[in-house]
Amino acid sequence: MPNYLFRDTSNGEIFEKMMKIAELDSYKEQNPTHERYYDGHAPAMGDSVRLGLRKPDNGFKEVLQKIHSRSPGSVIKDNSSTQI
Repeated sequence: MPNYLFRDTSNGEIFEKMMKIAELDSYKEQNPTHERYYDGHAPAMGDSVRLGLRKPDNGFKEVLQKIHSRSPGSVIKDNSSTQI
């Protein structure tokens, strides 16, 4: 579920709320003093494995090893960002 930033127009408080996209419109109708707030930054998006924030699990490494062993002349190991 995405996080949304809101600003309470009655007191200026800025807060974050997690909700489904489908719930956003009804939330705004039920809370007329809460308006969407944008802090001027784009949301951070990226592949956490390629960014080095998380290692791929052993199951994924095993799948790559099986593909490599069953594909003669394969360059998966050479082109993969994941060390086998």
